[in-house]
Amino acid sequence: MAHVGIVHLSLQTDYGLRILMLLASADRQMSVDEIARSYGISRNHLAKVAQRLQQSGYVDTARGRSGGLRLAVPARDLNVGTVVRDLENLETFVECMSPARNMCPAFGVCGLQNALGLALGDFLKRLDGYTVADLVPDTAWFNEQLSRNLPATD
Repeated sequence: MAHVGIVHLSLQTDYGLRILMLLASADRQMSVDEIARSYGISRNHLAKVAQRLQQSGYVDTARGRSGGLRLAVPARDLNVGTVVRDLENLETFVECMSPARNMCPAFGVCGLQNALGLALGDFLKRLDGYTVADLVPDTAWFNEQLSRNLPATD
């Protein structure tokens, strides 16, 4: 039976988790450019996500020529569920979950909000069982895989 992707995390959350995973595996300061090249993704969008991670206290940043990002918290102490809650706007999972945006005429008479709320809670509870360190159990292999994306240097 094939798994069908129904729930999508925002690009911000996806990139945020990727940044944390790479910083955990590298165990050193890395520039936004270096991280963007490792994943083959947009530097500009990644910079915005890095700023959000810094504001949330997950990474420390240093400016300047030798600047970059470093985990502010050990990877084993970074709970994936907490990170997802911080980065994802879960209030807008469906319209009826947001009191400010809810325009659904069936609000209060259907079970969708309750069913999705319970499912979302189960999803986050499952993520609460993981740390960022758990997401990169073999850091050497992880780094080797990502290094294949880097362009050759002359």
